[in-house]
Amino acid sequence: MEEFNETLLNDFILMGIANQRWLQKLLFAPVFFFYLLDIFGNLTIIFLVYRDTSLQSPMYFLLGNLSFVDVLFSTVTVPKLMYGFLMENIITIKGCITQMYFFHFLGCTEGVLLTAMGVDRYFAICHPLRYVTIMRRSTCIQMVLVSWFTGITTSLVHAIMTSQLPFCKVNRIKHFFCDVKPVIKLACKDIHVNELTLAALSGFLPTSAFLITVLSYIYIITHVLKIKSSKGRTKIFSTCSSHLTVVILFYGTAMCTYIGPASETSIEKDKVAALLYTVITPALNPVIYTLRNKDVRNSVRKLTERSNVFGIDQEH
Repeated sequence: MEEFNETLLNDFILMGIANQRWLQKLLFAPVFFFYLLDIFGNLTIIFLVYRDTSLQSPMYFLLGNLSFVDVLFSTVTVPKLMYGFLMENIITIKGCITQMYFFHFLGCTEGVLLTAMGVDRYFAICHPLRYVTIMRRSTCIQMVLVSWFTGITTSLVHAIMTSQLPFCKVNRIKHFFCDVKPVIKLACKDIHVNELTLAALSGFLPTSAFLITVLSYIYIITHVLKIKSSKGRTKIFSTCSSHLTVVILFYGTAMCTYIGPASETSIEKDKVAALLYTVITPALNPVIYTLRNKDVRNSVRKLTERSNVFGIDQEH
C-alpha cells in the first residue's frame, strides 16, 4: 500500500475519439449539431406528452420518460466530449467515477424502459381488451421506478468496485469519457474480478432485456400475421416499427461494447459504438418517433399550427 500511496494519481486525461487534433476539432460541429437535435427533439416530445391530451396513453407516458433519460444520458458525456475537442480534457478521479456512475445508471435505465415499451406494445396489440386494466397509470409508474432502480443499483456496483482500485503511472484514458473498460485497464492491480462483474452486469442485463423485447415482438408479429386486413397490419407495423428501430440501435451497440474483455483493439471499436449510442441514437430517437408515429406527427402539426396562429395574432 505504501508503494501505491507514493504514485497514486489524482487526475486522468481523456484522449478523445481521434489522436489527430485537427480531426478532433473537425468533429466539434457535427457532434454539437446532434447534441442540439437531441436536446430540442427530446424536450419537444416531453412537452407534447405533457400537454397534448391525445398522447396520454401508457405508450406515450413511457416515451416521455425515455426522452427525459435521453437528454440526461447525452448530457453526462457530450459536453465533456466537446470540451475535449478544443483543449486537453482533464478530469479528476472522483469526477471520472461520478461520470461513470451516471453514464451506466442512465444507460441501464434506458434499456429497461425500452423493454417496458415493448411489453406495453405486446399487451396493446395481443390483449387489447385487457390492456386498459393491465397497463394502468400505476403500472406505468411502477415500470418507470423499476427501470430507475435497476440503473441505480447496477451502476453503483461498477462505481464502488472501480473506486477501490489504485491508479498509478499511466493516467491517459483511451476514450472520450470515463467508461468502465478503459478506466479499469489503468489500474495497478489485477482487474479480473472487475472484468467478470462488468461482463455479468453490462452483458447479462442488456442481453436479457433485449431478449424480452424480442420475445414481445415475436408474439406481436405472430398475432399481426393472423389479421386479415392489410390496413390493420400496416397500422400496427407502423406503430411498432419506430420502437423496434430504436431498440436495435441501442441494444446492438451496447451489447457489442460490453460483451468481451478489454483490449487495445476492442477499446478503439468501443469508442465508435459509444459515439453512436451517446450522441447519434439519442438525437435520432425523437426523429424516428416523429416520422414513424402518426399520433406524434399530428401533435407536432397542432403545436406548429398554434405557434403560427399565435405569431399572426401578435403581428396584428
